[in-house]
Amino acid sequence: MSTPLPPWLKEESAKTNTYVLALYCQPGAKKTEVQGEHDGRLKIRLAAPPVEGKANDTLIFWLSKSLGVNRSAIELLAGDLSRLKRVKISGVESQVIVDSLQA
Repeated sequence: MSTPLPPWLKEESAKTNTYVLALYCQPGAKKTEVQGEHDGRLKIRLAAPPVEGKANDTLIFWLSKSLGVNRSAIELLAGDLSRLKRVKISGVESQVIVDSLQA
C-alpha cells in the first residue's frame, strides 16, 4: 500500500479487504454526511434520532450506499448505544473507503 491510512481506518485483514472504522456519530442532523475528523475518529452526522437503533440503522445503510457494498458486509463491532462506534467493513479496498468518506 502506497499511502498511509488515516487514523480512523485500521486494516484487519489484507487478504479479505477487511477494515475497521473508528467513528464519532452525531444523531439528529438534517442530513447524513461526513463532518470531518474528531479526536482521531471520522465524524458522521446522522439524519436519525438516537432511539431504538434508528441511528445505527441509518449509519449502516448510509455506509453501504456510500461504499457500494451490501449491508451484510458491514458490522457494528462496538458503540451500539454510544456516539463512539467501531464498524467492520469487508470486501472493500482501503482507497475506496478513504475516497468515499473524505469530508
